[in-house]
Amino acid sequence: MTATETETEVRGSPMTIQQVSRLSGLSEPTLRYYEKIGLIPAVARDRDSGHRRYHPGVVDTIRSLGCLRSTGTSVQDMRAYLGHLDEGAQGAAPLRDLFRRNAERLEREMALMEVRLRYLRLKADMWDARERGDADAERRAIEEVTDVMDAL
Repeated sequence: MTATETETEVRGSPMTIQQVSRLSGLSEPTLRYYEKIGLIPAVARDRDSGHRRYHPGVVDTIRSLGCLRSTGTSVQDMRAYLGHLDEGAQGAAPLRDLFRRNAERLEREMALMEVRLRYLRLKADMWDARERGDADAERRAIEEVTDVMDAL
C-alpha cells in the first residue's frame, strides 16, 4: 500500500475499488460480485465518474471478508458471520460454532495437503533412486508411494 492509500484510510475518506482490493486482498471482480449478491451493501458511486467509492465502515467489513476468504470460508458462512455480528451475546454461540467448524475443515485440508506433499517427495525419491541406479531405494520408494496413494 502506498503512502497515499494509507493517508486515505486514516482520514476515513472513501476509497476506490483498487485501493480496497489491495487493502483486503480481494480482487476487483470479487468485490463487485460480493456487492451483486448482497454480501456487502450497494457501494456509493462518484457523481462525476460513476466509479465506486467505498466508505470506511464497508471497508472494515470487506477486510473481514478478505480474511475469511483467505481461510476458504464459504460465502454462505460469510453471510452467517455478518448476520450474527450485531446480535451481541446471542450471536456468540453461532459465531463460535462457525469458526470452530471452519477451523476443523482447514485442519482436514491441511492433513490432506501433508499427504499430497509426502506423495510428491516420495515420487521424487523414487526417480532420484532410479537415476542413481539404486534398485533397493527405488523399490522402497515405490512401496511407500503405493501406501500413500491409498490415503489420497
